[in-house]
Amino acid sequence: MAHEKTSKRKYQLKKRADTMVATRQRIAAAAAELHGTVGPARTTLSAVADRAGVQRHTVYRHFPTEADLFGACSAHFFAEHPLPDIEPWRKISDPRQRLDQVLDDLYAYYESTERMFSNVLRDAEVIEDLRPTLAPMQEYLDEVAEILATGWAARGRRRHLLLAATRHAVDFQAWRSLTQEDRITRAEAIELVTGFVVNASNT
Repeated sequence: MAHEKTSKRKYQLKKRADTMVATRQRIAAAAAELHGTVGPARTTLSAVADRAGVQRHTVYRHFPTEADLFGACSAHFFAEHPLPDIEPWRKISDPRQRLDQVLDDLYAYYESTERMFSNVLRDAEVIEDLRPTLAPMQEYLDEVAEILATGWAARGRRRHLLLAATRHAVDFQAWRSLTQEDRITRAEAIELVTGFVVNASNT
């Protein structure tokens, strides 16, 4: 009898824990959807609660601060939209070929995530708690820029200029200014940016 009570208790605790995890994930997903449409600055807790199908106090219980919700939302988004894998790029020995491949893969990713990143980058200017969620993305892009700057003959000051060019090449806002604002195609953007990087390498 005691064993049955213990087993039942464990089952109830596990079920409760699973329910809490599912609720937390539902709230994070709801916040991500709203951030991708209206943006973080215009997303209210009431709207998140409504979309997640919970009460406002439930959102507060799972995410006591706005920073907590932003962190969960970011984790959910990147789980659904993982950044391109950098390892295949490292294996491309020719720097020009590597540049073309990286830009094609990265710009395709930007095309599929443009709404979210545009909203978050815009609102990060006024919401301090949102800025830490951008740090992993920036670290990733810094690493990509270093990969792109590898293999060229540039040295010294020229190497510094090349790295500045590759950082600009992978920047979301730089991509957006070309394809979204100037309305050119991905292929045209890659052609322009590739020329920019090659010129910086002075090879």
